[in-house]
Amino acid sequence: MIIEVADSGERWGTLMLMGEYHHSIDNKGRIIIPSKFRDELGDSFVVTRGLEDCLFVYTKENWNNITNRLNKLPFTKKDARSFMRFFLSGACLLEFDKQGRINVPQTLISYASLEKECVIVGVGDRLEIWSLDKWNKLYSENKDSLSDIAENLFDSNWEDGE
Repeated sequence: MIIEVADSGERWGTLMLMGEYHHSIDNKGRIIIPSKFRDELGDSFVVTRGLEDCLFVYTKENWNNITNRLNKLPFTKKDARSFMRFFLSGACLLEFDKQGRINVPQTLISYASLEKECVIVGVGDRLEIWSLDKWNKLYSENKDSLSDIAENLFDSNWEDGE
């Protein structure tokens, strides 16, 4: 998702969801989403189980795009059925409260092992909400291999915009 952003009422370019923010989740399951992301998500948005034990947060528009693609998967394939059950059964439509918090359902808190400290990261078309421990582990496991990962994902055609 590419977001048009404005500064003092003037457009200065496009921005994808990006950045890393640390916030606490309280004992009622409420967590503050940074104001930068609140503006981009809109009034309501979808939160669901993500991959690698985090939560995914999508705008309604991106969620509709994803579900349209999922609905084209053949229900006769076991992997398609399994993924759809996992991904869609955890999904919920949420809104911000007056303090800019969301109230994460207990099933999603348990799934992502969210405790006191959480990390909210923008990763292009979605936000991810991580427990601090799981985020630190993922970061540690991958930071030294980032060059290899990039080399495997991108080739010389990438520079040409292909």
